[in-house]
Formats: sequence, structure tokens, C-alpha cells
Amino acid sequence: MGIILGFPTAVIAGPFWGKYISKKIYLEPPFDLDKKPQENDTENYPPFGLIAVIISIPLFLILVNTFTGLAVSKGLISKSVWTDILEFIGHPFSALIIATLIATYFLCIKRGMEKNKILDLSTKALGPAGIIILITGAGGVLKQVLVDSGIGNIMAESMANSPLPPILLAWLLAAVVRVTQGSATVAMITAAGIIAPVINEFGLNDPQRALVVIAIASGATLLSHVNDSGFWLVGKYLGMNEKQTLQSWTVMESIIAVCGLAFSLLASLFF
Repeated sequence: MGIILGFPTAVIAGPFWGKYISKKIYLEPPFDLDKKPQENDTENYPPFGLIAVIISIPLFLILVNTFTGLAVSKGLISKSVWTDILEFIGHPFSALIIATLIATYFLCIKRGMEKNKILDLSTKALGPAGIIILITGAGGVLKQVLVDSGIGNIMAESMANSPLPPILLAWLLAAVVRVTQGSATVAMITAAGIIAPVINEFGLNDPQRALVVIAIASGATLLSHVNDSGFWLVGKYLGMNEKQTLQSWTVMESIIAVCGLAFSLLASLFF
């Protein structure tokens, strides 16, 4: 479902919208095109193979953890200290830490980079990860507050009698949270926590459940504006002011949200 509905959405929000808005906004390039880079700038680049291996390490460890856990649960292999070790190093946190340490050694220490430069580089690189962890944790806390307080069940019971189709209902829940507090992650987690009890009331089949998931993700993309950290990240990285970011990024995100809803509703007619 994601591939089928995501492809036309990406085409409309990407090439089609990009071709139009690029004629309305002009940005100076961040470097002088007439100035040739120094010849030794590219000589010290790390080899592509090394970069590919470093990127593949956490993916490989997580896959090993997944298959090990599945094999143990199915009784194909017995649980032992070795399976515990594989599960530990294959946990996403452990896998990413291992990959980070390997990258630091091969790309920094082994290449003779100074300690202060390594510290500055690590601070800039790991900073966004801390924001993601903070936002994800806040979203989980908010969802759990709704669950423990009983608000989620009350809303679910009231929404079960709503004339709105579940896909539109899920989209609206995610969209409201997204626009009011800015984080797409929190919007998805919150909407999923609220809509989960409603799913059973509607008696949806598997394809319809998949469309509800897509609707939540689409609604959580709507109208990225000044309360969204991604809004400022894109705007500042590309050298755009607030008006230009609203014209380009915000509209593009809204196109994704609306197209995701429209295609999900259209697909629901056939399932």
C-alpha cells in the first residue's frame, strides 16, 4: 500500500510542485560556481566502500537481532548466552553506538584528525539524534497519559459512532496534533494510540488497516510551520527566509498530506 500510494504522492509533491515553485523562488547558491575547488580537497575523501560498510553495520546487526529473536521464539535454536549477546548488540541503540564508534575510528582517529575537531564534529552530528529521542519520548509520554487517564478509551467510544470513515478520522486526529504542536512523530504516536481501540469497532480487514496507517502518516505531515523543527532545519539549511520556506516546504508537506488522504480514500473503495 505504501509503495502504490506513495509513488504518485511523491511525484506530485516532488517534481510537479518543485518545477512550479522553483520559478517563484530564487536562492543564491551557497558557493561561488566560478571558483574551482582546491585539487587536494578530494584527495582525502574516504573510499566509498568504507562508507557503505559503516552504513551497513547497524542494519546488519539489527537484522541479526531480528532473526535471532524469531528463531528463539519459534524454537529453532535454544536461548543461550550467545543469543543474548546477539540480541544485545543487535538492539537499535547498541547497533547505532557500535557504528558510531567504528565511524569515529576509521573516519577521524585513523585519518589523523585532532581531538578537538572530532569533538566538534561529533557534537554537530549527534545533536539532531538527541532532538529525535526527545520528541519520540515526549510523544510516548503523551500517548501514555491519554491511555492511563482513560481519555483515549472515551474518545474511541465516542468516535466509534462517528459517521466519518475510519481513514478520514485517523487523518484528522493526526493532522490536528501535527498542526497544534508541530512534531510529526508525536502526531503519529498520539493518533495511533487513540485510533487503535476504534479499529476493532469498525471491523477492518488487513488492507483497510494498512490504509489507516497511511492516513495517520499523511495527516501527521500536514502544514509544517514555525512550531516544527524541520521547518527551521530546511529553511536555514537552504538559506530561505520564513516566507520562502512557507511557500515551498510547507505547501509541499501539505500536498503530501492531502494526496495521501485522497489516495487512501480512493484505494478504500476497492478493499
